[in-house]
Order: sequence, then C-alpha cells, then structure tokens
Amino acid sequence: MPPIAKPRNKSARAAVMAAALSVAATPQLRADEGMWTFDNLPVKLLKERYGFAPTQGWIDHLRLASVRFNDGGSGAFVSKNGLVLTNHHVALGQLQKMSTPKKDYVKEGFFARGFEDEIACPDLEVNVLVSMENVTERVLKAVNPASPDKEQNEQRKAEIARITKASTDQSGLRSDVVELYQGGEYWLYRYKKYTDMRLVMAPELQAAFYGGDPDNFTYPRYALDFAFFRVYEKGKPVAIEHFLKWSADGAAEGELVFVTGHPGRTDRLNTVAQLEYARDFGLPLYLKVSAKTRADYYAYAKLGVEQERRSKDRIFGVENAIKAVTGEYEGLLEPALLKSLKSAEDALRAAAGTSDSWGKIAAAVKKSGDRRLQTTYRRYNATKIAGLANSIVRYVAEVAKPNDKRYEEYRDSSLESLRFRLFSPAPMYPDMEEFLLARVLEDAVKELGESDEFVAAALGGRRPADAARELIAGTRLFDVAERKKLIEGGEKAVAASNDALIVWARGLDPVYRAQRKWYEDEIESVIVAEGKRIAKARFAAYGRSTYPDATFTLRLSYGKVAGYELGTTMVAPFTTFHGLYDRAIGHSEKPPFDLAPRVKAAKGKINLGAKLNFTTTNDIIGGNSGSPVVNAKGEYVGLVFDGNIQSLVGRYAYDDARNRTVAVHSSGIMEAMRGVYGMGKLADEVAGK
Repeated sequence: MPPIAKPRNKSARAAVMAAALSVAATPQLRADEGMWTFDNLPVKLLKERYGFAPTQGWIDHLRLASVRFNDGGSGAFVSKNGLVLTNHHVALGQLQKMSTPKKDYVKEGFFARGFEDEIACPDLEVNVLVSMENVTERVLKAVNPASPDKEQNEQRKAEIARITKASTDQSGLRSDVVELYQGGEYWLYRYKKYTDMRLVMAPELQAAFYGGDPDNFTYPRYALDFAFFRVYEKGKPVAIEHFLKWSADGAAEGELVFVTGHPGRTDRLNTVAQLEYARDFGLPLYLKVSAKTRADYYAYAKLGVEQERRSKDRIFGVENAIKAVTGEYEGLLEPALLKSLKSAEDALRAAAGTSDSWGKIAAAVKKSGDRRLQTTYRRYNATKIAGLANSIVRYVAEVAKPNDKRYEEYRDSSLESLRFRLFSPAPMYPDMEEFLLARVLEDAVKELGESDEFVAAALGGRRPADAARELIAGTRLFDVAERKKLIEGGEKAVAASNDALIVWARGLDPVYRAQRKWYEDEIESVIVAEGKRIAKARFAAYGRSTYPDATFTLRLSYGKVAGYELGTTMVAPFTTFHGLYDRAIGHSEKPPFDLAPRVKAAKGKINLGAKLNFTTTNDIIGGNSGSPVVNAKGEYVGLVFDGNIQSLVGRYAYDDARNRTVAVHSSGIMEAMRGVYGMGKLADEVAGK
C-alpha cells in the first residue's frame, strides 16, 4: 500500500471549529449526536426530531441481531442460517491467517458456493449481547470510601471478579462488567459466544479497499468493503431467530437510519488535563512509534513476495491507525476545541462545589507522563510469539491465585476466550518474528538505554539481533501442542521449561509486574476514584440525559442519510458504480486506483447506476466497522466501513454539519454479489428467497 496521505489540515480544522461550537456548558446534545447504551436510548429525542418511537420489541430484536467481533469490529446476522455480514477489513486478519503462499485470500478473495465450501477460521470469536444488569450498587458498596485509593481500587476489582465469576458459573455465558460514565455506573453484560466461525465470501482486497490509503477516511468512496461469515454449532449452521431482513432498495436521502455496533473508544468525558496530556505527549509518542512500526513492516515486506503477502494485514492496520490518530491529534491542536471543553468542565466544577477531583487527576496524569517511555518501549507486541510466551508465564502464575486476586484478563470468566487465543493454530513465521523482535529490542535500547531493567533482562548482554535470533531459534512455542502442555502443566511445567522464550519471559515478568503495580496503585486508582466523584457530580447536575464514552460495547446511534457542504460545493450522499469506473479511468488505473480483475470484467454486466457507498449523520468511531445501518422498519440498508476526514475529531466531540459515517449501500452489495462475483445462491439467502 502507498505511504500515508498528507493530513487534510484545512478540512480537519474546519471540522474542529464546528465541533467546538457544539460543546456547551451543559450537555446539550447536537442534532444526531450520541453512542447510546441499549438500557438508555434517547426515545424522547427520537420522537421530537424524527417522529419515531422504537418499541421494546424493536430494540431487543436489533440488539440480538447485532454481533461483536472479539478481535475488533462489529457485524450483524442477515439470515436464519447464521450468516453474518461485516467489513472486509474486519475480516482481514482472519483472511491473512487462512491464506498460504498458494492461496492468497486477501489478494484473490474467497467465494464459497455452498455450505460444504465454507472454511473454518482459526481463532475468531463473536459475541451477541443476551442481557444487561445494572450492578453499580454492588460494586460501589464493596468499596470503602475511607480507604486509600489503592485499596479502593483493589476492592472494586475484587468485587467485579466475584460478579463475573458468579455470572459465568450460573449462566455459562461470557460475562463482563462494563464501566460507564467514568465509574458512575457498572453493568454486567452477558454474551452468547460463538467460536466455530466459517468464511463464506470476501471480495479481493483491491475491490474492498479501493483507493487504498489515499482514499481512507475520505469521501466520495467506491469500496466493496464487505465479507460474510457463518456461525456453526455442533458442526451445523446455527439457527438464528433474530436477523435483519434485507432492504433491496436500501437507504434514501434524508431517511432516518440507525447504526448498531461496538464503538471502541471515545474520550468525550475525559478531563481537560487528560486531553492536554494526550495532545502534548501521548498522541505524538504514539505516532512516532507507529511510524517506526510501519517502516519495520515495509522493510520486512521488501524481502520477498512471500514476506509482502504476510505483511498485508499489519501494514493496513498501522496505516489506518496513523491516519486516524493524526486526525485526532490535529483536533486537539485547535485551541477552539479545548477552550470549549474547558468551558464545559468549568461549569461542571462549579456545580460540584469544593471537589478537587480534577486537580488530583491532573497530578496523576503528570506522574504517568514521567514514565511514558518505559510504558511505551517496554513491549514486544509487534511479535506474536513473544507475546504468547509472556502470556503463558503470566497465565500459570495468575490462575494459581484466588480468582478475585488475579489480573482482570486471567479471571475465570475470561479464561475460555484466552485459551482459545493462546491455542490458535494460525500460522506464525519464524523469520518474521525474529525480524520484528530484533527491531523492537533495538528501539528499547535506543529510547531507554542499556541500563534499563527491561532492556537488561531482555538482552542479557547480547545485541538485539543476536538475542532475537537465539530466542526464536530456541523456542518450541510455534507448536500448539507445546503451548497446551505448558498451560496444562501449570507453574511447575513453566518453571522447569528450558524453552528459550519461556526462560526469557520468566526473566521479564518481574519487570512487567512491578510496572503494572506502580500504574495501578499510583495512577489508575486515582483516576478511577476521582472519576467516580466527577461522575456523581455530573449525574447530580444533568442526570442520564447524555451517553457514556465508548467502551467496545453495544451502542445505538441515530441519524439520517445526508451529504454535506465542503468549501464552496456540496458533497452528494451517494456514489455509484458509474463513479467507480470513472475514478479508475481518471487515474489511468494506476495503483491504488486500478480495478480488481473481476470488477473490471463486470462493467458491461451490472447496473452502473446502482448505489455503491453513502453517507449518514450517525455518530460512530473505530470499532463500529462492520456495523449494520438499518431503517425504522429494522431492515438492513447499509454497512458501515469508515468515516470522512472531518469525523476524526469525533473521539473528543461531534459535529453534525460535516461529521459523516460512510457505508456500503445494500443495493451495491447485492449488485456485486450477483453481477460481479456470481454469488447468486448467497444473494438469494440474504434476500430471504
């Protein structure tokens, strides 16, 4: 893929200025703003603005038809036979894992003509939210407000562990306690979990990500960014009661539409001190590390055709992140946005009276900044095998403890999903792992120095390249059976192992634990305790009239199909297949504007006037990828896959004037299935025929 496109400074800054105007001293929502939890939908606002009042049956049906991809992203059931529709870029990681040098599903696509042709994914888990229970009182009652912040944090975590364990044991469902409103509420979410997932269809990458990185986060778009999976249980497609019926005509301009999905993270309720830290230190450091990571991926990809194939999903991921975070960073650089956020904060502080919670959070944030380099460079996340080694060492130590004393990710309620990932048969490549591990260690030496305790433990006096070579050559963890043997053998087996990576991980574990303890005791405990006090003040002043920050849990947003004003012109809400071919001609079909072979061959066979992509005013963010767009009837009219460049400031504020969700139109998906890919049987299933 091409290098990152230059940031659109003028349009991004204009969006920030408009968003700043929407941040009032009280939480007066702006038009279609909001990522709403399903227990607190804005029914009154919907009735006032659009004349629509959803019934409880409508709400429950939409919730049960929605799917969370546990490795990131959203989706929805679209047939009674367990068919799930999501984005191609949500499916990309699985496509990469399922590909081989002889079968590159990323480049060539995948097309199952019947159930017998559908192939199993190595490690894909999807979740459906079955129930929600408010457990705020239970969590808060377990915390002694007279205790030091550190002890309060431990009490809170212990109670959450007890709640999730009891729920998991009683229901058999995945059970997560979700923190909302910065600690103002805690909800127990129970999920039906599916792990037998089969790939059904995915277009070629060039069709799904048409225009590549230059077109990413822009509009107009011409992307067939969709993919189908099927859920199986006991070897058969699962029978689904709640699925979204397909709209052949799709969304029309001005129509009320809803997006249901799992937005990953917003920081709209953060304090100004937290946002200033992100602006001055956090985001610049993230972009620096990501740029280096991207360079490492490209360097490996240049080693050969096979190395290039293996790197596609990683390069896509890091370039997408760089572009998104660049937009967020530019938003925080605009004085108008922070000024307006500070005004809202000052109003809340005045309502809260003598509380110094904001000052205490500011002090904690400053303290965390003192160790930002250690937090950033004491890592090995670029290499999968090193991460597995460290997880195994930690796993056996944590499960030996009482459940309520463990790290969150090793509680009983999380172990089944964790083991599913640890025992994934997805391929890992020793040369790739060695290449990337060496570069991660080089970065640590450069930024932290050889005397840093992590660097000293990781290298043991060796050069980074030598350490990486010896560690990868000396490990047996590429074998799933070896990983299982160590996990099942517990602490004794791990302590006795002479596997090079396990020995290495044992040496690093004390450094990790000390750093995590410092963060939890000195930083997290303060932010959680004071965040809870701020949330209490916010509820006292405004009630539940607004929505919590995104937490990768199910949300509903509402809006309408609409274009937007840009400069002196208007951007139309729809694109068509006509526009796709015209864009290719205009760029002389030079990459990344060349047409995928099947798409090029289909020009004379399809309806060129069929709608392809469209924009809405719905409020979304990363994690909403793959979310369904539905109309007031609950019909499937589109598939969310992006936002425009003006939407990137949405992590901090929403602007309805030009903030747009970008989606694939339902008629465009159907036209592609029938006319481009010859998937008539699948199209009939989706259409309910």
